[in-house]
Amino acid sequence: MNPQRYALIVAIVFAAIAVLQLARAVLGWPVAVTTPWGTLMIPVWLSWIACAAAILLVRIHRLAVRSDIKPVTARTAR
Repeated sequence: MNPQRYALIVAIVFAAIAVLQLARAVLGWPVAVTTPWGTLMIPVWLSWIACAAAILLVRIHRLAVRSDIKPVTARTAR
């Protein structure tokens, strides 16, 4: 897989996570996680934080891809 395709896939995944978290926060979808100790209700306000974090990761990733800094690979390290 070439770096451009990888970058595109990563950006799409983080963007999808951001959209889903935003939809949950706006629409108030409940999320319950069942554990051996009982049911844990995830608060909606946590989705706002998760959405912001996913958007930040997309932005950081886009800046890293567009920068002139080339990653060190086995070929360039020699």
